[in-house]
Amino acid sequence: MMSDGTTPHAPRRRWMGILARASAAEIERHLAGLPPPPRHARLRGPETGLVMVRGRAGGDGAPFNLGEMTVTRCAVRLPDGRVGHAYVAGRDARQAELAALVDALLLDEAARPAVEAAVIAPLAAAQQARREEQARRAAATRVQFFTMTQMR
Repeated sequence: MMSDGTTPHAPRRRWMGILARASAAEIERHLAGLPPPPRHARLRGPETGLVMVRGRAGGDGAPFNLGEMTVTRCAVRLPDGRVGHAYVAGRDARQAELAALVDALLLDEAARPAVEAAVIAPLAAAQQARREEQARRAAATRVQFFTMTQMR
């Protein structure tokens, strides 16, 4: 635990979540704004498989198997030895490989600010905008039941 209450892995957890929700085309578009990344070697995959999704009744009840979900994983190594990993929902092998590559690039403390600004920040902003748009559309369909009962 760090002094601000976060774990040392919190930044990586954040960027991995953003990369997992971004499409391969989005990642490629933002990577184009950086100098070409070094050639990387695939350590694993990309491989597609299934994982069991577990749930809990009421959020804190007994765990149960909800069902299986398709995921694709990949691990890459850069020439300097940094290793990036990624797990993404679905079967998009390119997305998994690009996410692993960006993960490896972000492990370089010197390059992190540039990669964060060029790739992670725009992806996070686009994902937030999509969430807000979905919330706005959902709010537009909300029914005020209290108002309806007063109309009787």
